[in-house]
Amino acid sequence: MTTTATTYDHGVPWEAGFGVTQGYRANGTIYISGQFSHDMQGTFVGEGDFEAQVRQTLENLDRVLAGFGVTRSNLAEIVVYLTNPREHFDRCVALYKEYMGSHRAAGTLVGVSGLAFPHQLIEIRAVAHAD
Repeated sequence: MTTTATTYDHGVPWEAGFGVTQGYRANGTIYISGQFSHDMQGTFVGEGDFEAQVRQTLENLDRVLAGFGVTRSNLAEIVVYLTNPREHFDRCVALYKEYMGSHRAAGTLVGVSGLAFPHQLIEIRAVAHAD
């Protein structure tokens, strides 16, 4: 079986420097790298503002999905990483449910001691299907 892979990038300067792509599709499965709160110039958004970071992170997730011609309803699995789950759990769940609507993907929430940037409070990675 031959695998045809395609990728999607936001076009921000650090993608090539870190050697990653934002999304990778193979055989109808889309693997989405951890998304976080940055604009399309690569500038961090929402320092100290959890809700702003969540909303920007989900907007970036939507961009990756759109890059493959799919929507939130194609999400199969979501993994959320929080640096302070005790403080942000309830607000995270509310924003997640608002984002997902009636679609229910498999999900995991993980508390971590830190993420790539010291002011980063959340990161979200996902798996979606292209059919």
